[in-house]
Amino acid sequence: MTDSDSSNSDDEMVLDVLFYLPRPRFFRDRSNPLEDFDDFDFKSRFRLSKETFVFLLHLIGNDLRRSTNRSFAISPEIQILVTLRYYATGTFQAVIGDHVHVHKSTICRTIKRVSLAIGRLRPHFINMPRDAEEIQKVQTGFFRLKGFPRVVGAVDCTHIRIRSPNSNIGERFRNRKGYFSFNVQAICDSNLKIMNIVARWPGSVHDSTIFDNSMCRAQFENGEYGNSFLLGDGGYPCRDYMMTPLLRPVTEAEKRYQKAHIGTRNVVERLFGVWKRRFPVIAVGIRTQLNTTMTTIVATAVLYNILKEQGDEMPADEYAVDNDLLLEIDMNPVRQTGNLVRGQLIDLVFT
Repeated sequence: MTDSDSSNSDDEMVLDVLFYLPRPRFFRDRSNPLEDFDDFDFKSRFRLSKETFVFLLHLIGNDLRRSTNRSFAISPEIQILVTLRYYATGTFQAVIGDHVHVHKSTICRTIKRVSLAIGRLRPHFINMPRDAEEIQKVQTGFFRLKGFPRVVGAVDCTHIRIRSPNSNIGERFRNRKGYFSFNVQAICDSNLKIMNIVARWPGSVHDSTIFDNSMCRAQFENGEYGNSFLLGDGGYPCRDYMMTPLLRPVTEAEKRYQKAHIGTRNVVERLFGVWKRRFPVIAVGIRTQLNTTMTTIVATAVLYNILKEQGDEMPADEYAVDNDLLLEIDMNPVRQTGNLVRGQLIDLVFT
């Protein structure tokens, strides 16, 4: 073997070793939207103001902070901004990664981690009235709308689109409109604040089934809210504490009841419109694992209430609502045990 042949063989061996070595990691400079955007552009892109962002960072920043700076760990600020951008667009995670120069797999883990941190705030920001004073305050707010007395909440469900689950359970999530979803129950007050949310039922499950298996039903059955009412649409059975619309109002008193009921209960329809416009990810659909999807739904609900408490509103044109949704009545043929109470209410209040 000549010297030249030996040299070529060594070169080939080096090239083979280099070929099979793992690709070196490349750390790119990450943008910082807090510095890149002014207040208006920041709010348009992340759906909250910089002041509210700082408040949220104070609440969950320590939970997101890494114990090491190895591999250029992402700061809590950037983790939250990445997640907010996902909520604000619902776009593919790779696109968000390109925006802040982070790999797709890191984006996926970050969104799950931040959503869990926000979701853990639920006991502090999503609550039904807890004492007589709070109940009275909520009832007064509802009464000022259309004169309907003793209302402590409006309840309804909305479908959040998801990607098709695996074949074993997929059809459980196909709703009556033909797409896959979670059927999410919410109860709100007259100011469109979420007081209760249930985000674990497949899209094929009926609204009344979700309520019948909820903690709220047990609380009302146990009399924890006194003689207060929930307002539901015709998909719920009429009960002593659940007032639903009449199928065919005839008398003037019944028509006044019907008008007051629809005008008061539509706050929950408006809530769904505002919530989905604030966080388009729950309007366009969530393409993550089921557990992460449920966490995302709850996290956006918590964040929505935080924004309400902070007075951080979006422009009015963001909240256009389809009025046709407000008049939908889906009558449920189940036994209506509250007909007597509803009749007495009509006689006493709306006559």
